[in-house]
Amino acid sequence: MSTQTTQAFRTERRILRRPEVEAKTGFKRAHIYNLMKAGKFPKALRLGVRAVGWDAAEIDQWIEERLNDRT
Repeated sequence: MSTQTTQAFRTERRILRRPEVEAKTGFKRAHIYNLMKAGKFPKALRLGVRAVGWDAAEIDQWIEERLNDRT
């Protein structure tokens, strides 16, 4: 991935709902919440009484860090 693409990927500031987070990470709900509880995944943002979302930039950064750890 080019630096320009990586920067554009990082600067996207929007809220992702759980299905999008699952699609991006490849993890299901239970695993995402277990990682959050262990402090190993970005915390969800409360959007309403029964709605949460994640900052897209935080998720992208988390994914990039995991990819960098593998190299």
